[in-house]
Amino acid sequence: MAWIFLIISGLGEVSGVTFTKLSDGFRKWQGTVGAILSGLVSFYCLSRSLQEIPISTAYGIWTGIGSAGSVVLGMVLFRESKDWRKLAFIGMIIVGVIGLKMVGGTAH
Repeated sequence: MAWIFLIISGLGEVSGVTFTKLSDGFRKWQGTVGAILSGLVSFYCLSRSLQEIPISTAYGIWTGIGSAGSVVLGMVLFRESKDWRKLAFIGMIIVGVIGLKMVGGTAH
Protein backbone atom coordinates (compact mmCIF):
# COMPACT_ATOMS: atom_id res chain seq x y z
CA MET A 1 0.00 0.00 0.00
CA ALA A 2 2.94 2.33 0.67
CA TRP A 3 3.92 2.26 -2.99
CA ILE A 4 0.40 3.22 -4.01
CA PHE A 5 0.55 6.17 -1.61
CA LEU A 6 3.90 7.15 -3.11
CA ILE A 7 2.55 7.07 -6.67
CA ILE A 8 -0.48 9.13 -5.62
CA SER A 9 1.81 11.61 -3.87
CA GLY A 10 3.89 11.98 -7.04
CA LEU A 11 0.79 12.54 -9.14
CA GLY A 12 -0.38 15.08 -6.57
CA GLU A 13 2.93 16.88 -7.01
CA VAL A 14 2.42 17.02 -10.78
CA SER A 15 -1.14 18.22 -10.29
CA GLY A 16 -0.01 20.86 -7.81
CA VAL A 17 2.62 22.26 -10.16
CA THR A 18 0.10 22.33 -13.00
CA PHE A 19 -2.48 24.14 -10.89
CA THR A 20 0.20 26.57 -9.71
CA LYS A 21 0.88 27.43 -13.34
CA LEU A 22 -2.85 27.84 -13.96
CA SER A 23 -3.23 30.05 -10.87
CA ASP A 24 -1.28 32.84 -12.62
CA GLY A 25 0.79 33.73 -9.58
CA PHE A 26 -2.08 32.83 -7.23
CA ARG A 27 -4.28 35.49 -8.79
CA LYS A 28 -6.87 33.00 -10.11
CA TRP A 29 -8.72 31.29 -7.30
CA GLN A 30 -9.50 28.02 -9.14
CA GLY A 31 -5.83 27.33 -9.80
CA THR A 32 -4.89 28.45 -6.30
CA VAL A 33 -7.40 26.11 -4.65
CA GLY A 34 -6.30 23.26 -6.93
CA ALA A 35 -2.64 23.86 -6.07
CA ILE A 36 -3.31 23.91 -2.33
CA LEU A 37 -5.50 20.79 -2.39
CA SER A 38 -3.02 18.94 -4.60
CA GLY A 39 -0.20 19.86 -2.24
CA LEU A 40 -2.14 18.59 0.75
CA VAL A 41 -2.90 15.28 -0.97
CA SER A 42 0.69 14.97 -2.14
CA PHE A 43 2.26 15.53 1.29
CA TYR A 44 -0.31 13.39 3.09
CA CYS A 45 0.31 10.46 0.75
CA LEU A 46 4.08 11.00 0.91
CA SER A 47 3.94 10.89 4.71
CA ARG A 48 1.94 7.65 4.57
CA SER A 49 4.43 6.08 2.17
CA LEU A 50 7.32 7.02 4.48
CA GLN A 51 5.93 4.67 7.11
CA GLU A 52 7.25 1.75 5.05
CA ILE A 53 9.60 3.12 2.40
CA PRO A 54 13.00 4.64 3.29
CA ILE A 55 13.06 8.42 2.88
CA SER A 56 15.95 8.29 0.41
CA THR A 57 13.97 6.01 -1.88
CA ALA A 58 10.59 7.70 -1.42
CA TYR A 59 11.86 11.24 -1.88
CA GLY A 60 13.86 10.30 -4.97
CA ILE A 61 10.85 8.64 -6.55
CA TRP A 62 8.49 11.45 -5.49
CA THR A 63 10.68 14.12 -7.07
CA GLY A 64 11.23 11.93 -10.15
CA ILE A 65 7.50 11.52 -10.72
CA GLY A 66 7.02 15.23 -10.14
CA SER A 67 9.82 16.25 -12.49
CA ALA A 68 9.03 13.86 -15.31
CA GLY A 69 5.29 14.39 -15.02
CA SER A 70 5.63 18.17 -15.00
CA VAL A 71 7.79 18.13 -18.11
CA VAL A 72 5.34 15.88 -19.96
CA LEU A 73 2.32 17.95 -18.92
CA GLY A 74 4.19 21.12 -19.84
CA MET A 75 4.71 19.73 -23.32
CA VAL A 76 1.11 18.57 -23.68
CA LEU A 77 -0.87 21.34 -21.95
CA PHE A 78 1.37 24.38 -22.32
CA ARG A 79 3.07 23.57 -25.64
CA GLU A 80 6.57 23.63 -24.18
CA SER A 81 9.40 22.44 -26.40
CA LYS A 82 9.72 18.73 -27.18
CA ASP A 83 13.46 18.82 -27.71
CA TRP A 84 14.92 15.31 -27.99
CA ARG A 85 17.52 16.13 -25.31
CA LYS A 86 14.79 17.06 -22.85
CA LEU A 87 13.05 13.76 -23.59
CA ALA A 88 16.33 11.86 -23.17
CA PHE A 89 16.90 13.38 -19.74
CA ILE A 90 13.33 12.61 -18.71
CA GLY A 91 14.04 9.03 -19.79
CA MET A 92 17.04 9.02 -17.45
CA ILE A 93 14.86 10.22 -14.58
CA ILE A 94 12.41 7.39 -15.28
CA VAL A 95 15.25 4.85 -15.34
CA GLY A 96 16.46 6.27 -12.01
CA VAL A 97 12.99 5.95 -10.50
CA ILE A 98 12.77 2.33 -11.64
CA GLY A 99 16.23 1.69 -10.19
CA LEU A 100 15.23 3.17 -6.83
CA LYS A 101 12.12 1.00 -6.78
CA MET A 102 14.23 -2.08 -7.47
CA VAL A 103 16.73 -1.44 -4.67
CA GLY A 104 14.36 0.26 -2.20
CA GLY A 105 13.69 -1.66 0.97
CA THR A 106 11.46 -0.97 3.93
CA ALA A 107 11.88 1.82 6.45
CA HIS A 108 11.81 -0.49 9.46
